[in-house]
Amino acid sequence: MAKDRTASLIDRAPWARVDAMPWREIAGGKEMVIRGGYRYLQVWKCVPSSDRHCLLSDGAGHCGGLHSDWFVPALCEPEKKAVHLEDLVLSSATGESVPVYVPNRGSGRAGRHMWVPSADCRRWRELIGEKELLLDAPAQEDDEITFAEQEIDRTCWAGEEGWFVSDARPIRDLGQPTGGFTLPRMPTQRSRKPMLIIAVERAAASAALGCPPWELGPCAECGQLMRRYGRDAALCCAVCRAVLNGR
Repeated sequence: MAKDRTASLIDRAPWARVDAMPWREIAGGKEMVIRGGYRYLQVWKCVPSSDRHCLLSDGAGHCGGLHSDWFVPALCEPEKKAVHLEDLVLSSATGESVPVYVPNRGSGRAGRHMWVPSADCRRWRELIGEKELLLDAPAQEDDEITFAEQEIDRTCWAGEEGWFVSDARPIRDLGQPTGGFTLPRMPTQRSRKPMLIIAVERAAASAALGCPPWELGPCAECGQLMRRYGRDAALCCAVCRAVLNGR
């Protein structure tokens, strides 16, 4: 647990950042809200109507694929409720929250440690096709933990307000996404023959569209996965319907 965004333990192990609260508030039972270190998985389809930008085009345009990434509760769509430290302690013991390490996109030597809901962890494993997730980051020779030998400060600061920093350190908790994972866009349907939908595509589309996997099917026009069966189903996706209506 850390109380500032420059703590050296951030992203060296599963961590959680809380506010620097006065001891009186902690003793009084005030809940400690986790500000960093706990994330939720978000999956979205990269279309113009999406609230999120494209991971492949640096925010310019839309690729039509399915993206997924990890976000702190405040940046989720819709926004998630904040997680309290007491809840994390309990959910980590029961297995409802698990620690994972996610390498940054394009860099295997850098990444983020985080706590995530176990259900999101299982879905992430389905998306990336991995049976097991990394729990430990690769060794980083150029990022060492140093120790400055100093006399122990035996002064009692209990009851005093203030912020005490021994040296200036870079901010480690930036709250940025990890770089995410993109499921390639399905090829345009060229025939009326049934298309093979692999498990990864079905899991990603189910999460992005908010429907059970068995309600998925290809658009009759472009072949993209969509909500083809069940309630509120349609033959064509919203993009194709807009094009057809404009003809």
